[in-house]
Amino acid sequence: MATDDPTRLRKHSVTLAGHRTSITLEDAFWDGLKRIAADRGCSPVQLVTEIDAARTGNLSSALRVFVLRELSRPDR
Repeated sequence: MATDDPTRLRKHSVTLAGHRTSITLEDAFWDGLKRIAADRGCSPVQLVTEIDAARTGNLSSALRVFVLRELSRPDR
């Protein structure tokens, strides 16, 4: 498997609300999340914390939908 495969799943450990958790995302979504965070002037963990506070379902799914929506906006 190529190391630059955007569909590769990778675990990312973050601390949310004082608790360590793992997020499993494809590299393409993690890269998108990092890009959006940089555009907003925050860290990826700060952005994940914001998304986590507003979500109703699974965190990894909420992150994927967020990235998809953000990067699909016509003003990007």
